[in-house]
Amino acid sequence: MKKSIQILFFLFLLIGCDKTKDKTIIQGKIENEQITVVSKIPGKIVKIFVKEGDFVKKGDTLAILDIPEVDAKKSQAQGAVTSAKAQYSMAVKGATENQLKQLEAKKMGLKEQYEFAQKSIKRLSNMLKDSLVSQQTFDEAFAKYQGAQAQYNAVIAELDDAKKGARIEQQTMALGQQDRAYGALQEVATADKERFVIAPQDMSIETITLNLGELALPGYTLFNGYISNSTYFRFTVPESKLAKIKKGQEIPVVVFYNKKEIKGVVSTIKQLGAYGNIATAYPDFEMQESLFEIKITPLNTDEAKELITKATVTLTL
Repeated sequence: MKKSIQILFFLFLLIGCDKTKDKTIIQGKIENEQITVVSKIPGKIVKIFVKEGDFVKKGDTLAILDIPEVDAKKSQAQGAVTSAKAQYSMAVKGATENQLKQLEAKKMGLKEQYEFAQKSIKRLSNMLKDSLVSQQTFDEAFAKYQGAQAQYNAVIAELDDAKKGARIEQQTMALGQQDRAYGALQEVATADKERFVIAPQDMSIETITLNLGELALPGYTLFNGYISNSTYFRFTVPESKLAKIKKGQEIPVVVFYNKKEIKGVVSTIKQLGAYGNIATAYPDFEMQESLFEIKITPLNTDEAKELITKATVTLTL
């Protein structure tokens, strides 16, 4: 008797439905949300820490890439930061102590020349009134006086700038160059972290696409897997059966390979746009009927934790 029931159950699965007593057995599949891990920058794989079938936690290192270009750019960025810091420091602090001493000495020399020219022009001015010197001689002395005065005023301004530092515009420009250099260094540091391929979520590793020594290009999938605790059951149902299913409805699902019944809740009902997405092997529907995908989420995720993805499940409507 038990053997006959098993044979009948297999027949139900084969044809996709059992219409006795107005009940229909619909066949579906166990699914998990998929996730892929890709590389952001090109590099050769030098180490792989996982193998297919492993379960990893969020933040675990899956592989390490060799990216020699990053090391070269890091040295360049560090040199640019050192240079920019020195430029900004010089713009803010102004001249060095020795430069200030040289300017002070220059100021003293020009001051002596200016004071001497000032005294000379006063004497020649009185002599010119008494016609003791010619106008040409006075004009030449006055020109020298003006030159000495201009040089003295210039060195005072130069010394003042040296003490105060560069103009605010020059300081701002130097600060901008420093910030730019720090930004380039930070960009390199970010790229350097990308040599470590990290698990974005708790997941199981299903496939590893590259081997040691192979080149991983930007955007290339390195690892495929399933997100932890994302198991659900997917069924394909014709519209004639939709009246028996409602979103939020609790409904039991039977796992075929271990005959275990798991309670779930209907979380999604959506129309299928392509027959390639049909989950039921032999759905019973009329050609003019639309097909709908039913997603049932287990109420107790622990019960579904060990289920095998793509295995068969059944639903009775």
